Amino acid sequence: MQTIKLREDFIKLGQALKAGGLVGSGVDAKLVIQDGLVKVNGKTETQRGKKLYDGDVIEFNNETIKIEK
Repeated sequence: MQTIKLREDFIKLGQALKAGGLVGSGVDAKLVIQDGLVKVNGKTETQRGKKLYDGDVIEFNNETIKIEK
């Protein structure tokens, strides 16, 4: 499991996927999110701009990222 440290109060889902190296670009992030391939806290998420906070967990392509303060 990877960890992303928050620099601010939140990070957007698309940015988190890029920061974790799970996608190569913002366009890639948009496509995988729109296709319903990304889960946040166990639920499929289709909003690229979804705000993630401390404790949130992202799952994509058998990889997991935890968001921490």
